[in-house]
Amino acid sequence: MLWTITVILLVLWVLGLVSGSTMGAWVHILLVLAIISLIFAVLRRGHAAV
Repeated sequence: MLWTITVILLVLWVLGLVSGSTMGAWVHILLVLAIISLIFAVLRRGHAAV
């Protein structure tokens, strides 16, 4: 589920960059949220494997 959220956030971030709209910091907040979600997904997957 975290992978899905990460992909959605990354897609929204790219769309925000490409659209050229004046979203300001929201575009970068989406990127930060996507990275945090990705880190949690990797940590959970690694912890479950151990």
